[in-house]
Amino acid sequence: MLKRLAIFLLAFTILTAQKKDLLLAGPMIGNVQMRSATVWLQTTKPAKVKIKYYNSNNPKNIHWTKEYSATNPANTYHITLPYLEPGQTYEYEVFINNKKQNFPYKLQVKTQPLWQWRTDPPNFTIATGSCLYINDSTYDRPGKPYGRHSEEIIKKLTEENPDVMLWLGDNVYYREADWTSLSGMIYRYTYYRKQDYMQKFLANTIHIAIWDDHDFGPNDSDGSFWNKENSLKVFKWFWANPSYGFSDNPGAYTFYQYGDVDIFLLDNRYYRTANDRLTGEKTMLGEKQFEWLINALKSSRAPFKLVAIGSQVLNPVAKYENYAATYENERRKLIETIIKENISGVIFLTGDRHHTELTKLKKRGFYPLYDLTVSPLSSKAYDSTKEGNYLRVPNTMVATQNYALLQFYGKRKNRKMKIIIKDWQGQVKWTKEISAKELKP
Repeated sequence: MLKRLAIFLLAFTILTAQKKDLLLAGPMIGNVQMRSATVWLQTTKPAKVKIKYYNSNNPKNIHWTKEYSATNPANTYHITLPYLEPGQTYEYEVFINNKKQNFPYKLQVKTQPLWQWRTDPPNFTIATGSCLYINDSTYDRPGKPYGRHSEEIIKKLTEENPDVMLWLGDNVYYREADWTSLSGMIYRYTYYRKQDYMQKFLANTIHIAIWDDHDFGPNDSDGSFWNKENSLKVFKWFWANPSYGFSDNPGAYTFYQYGDVDIFLLDNRYYRTANDRLTGEKTMLGEKQFEWLINALKSSRAPFKLVAIGSQVLNPVAKYENYAATYENERRKLIETIIKENISGVIFLTGDRHHTELTKLKKRGFYPLYDLTVSPLSSKAYDSTKEGNYLRVPNTMVATQNYALLQFYGKRKNRKMKIIIKDWQGQVKWTKEISAKELKP
């Protein structure tokens, strides 16, 4: 009897381990609308994946997604939850090869509410940051580890429980061994995504992203990067954004609306000319993406229009990869076009610089434009106070690992955005409230 029990327990242990090992990373909530949601996950090998879901208020009315098979070598899946209702909370369960996956936390997705013509816009919070460096001693440079407090800051973000996490680029750091091959890129993303401390944050918060040089290719890479098509493939496999460029103009740019805020996610790498180019027209966005952005901004009726781009836009210091440093003509054209078109509510969200600061540009006869730089999440931080950014809002320089919370609230005609900057320990470094009324021509 004891021998049979021992054999049974051994078999059960092996089966359980095999079952658990199929799920490598995730699930992660991606693009969520009023009546649909996308769930991302990754398996260790090709498998059959589906999701069971139900409204928390009606758990007996069970729905199933279709069954998904792996279609790429990373074994990632973008699973659509259809036929949802606005403003509802849905609980979901993940099945891999018909085996339910167990988690130490509840899996939930909240659809966006239908508030238009009915109520004031909802109050909500967007978390944001850039430059997440997770150490990997096998491929890191020798010496003191470059990444700092990655686990602590992700756990703090998880505790914040934001509605949306907007990743501002350098979301992974390709090493020299990574960017020359598709398998190397897949390895780097997988290494980040499978970290235990990432899982709960991924599973219950909407995640959307732009990229910058370190999750596009080599340091300071531009549109000449020979492996950029594979880089874009991997970006699509690991992020569940609403879309990725257009058929006649590929790239990692798209648009996302949450509540009454419009988010314009830009690609500052795929069409970028070389930083040191001496002849010809220099561009960061490319003509088609630039025109798409202006048209989309002009069409927007949102009180706050968040333009997310990897490189700083308003910092006037011509240094490093700032817009002013290498693409001043296009930078000037962007600002002047926003002014000429009387586009209201524009706030740039940027990363890259390994420090956080708020830059404010006031043009005569126009409202102040803001550029909120949030960096780094866990890479090395630098104090650039003496760099010469004379447009920096006083006392907004933060030179440690940090993140931002953007809180949106108020009546429909009196919306406000509160910026809260917190360090990796969750301590508030500074706050600022901006009213939508201040951002009108």
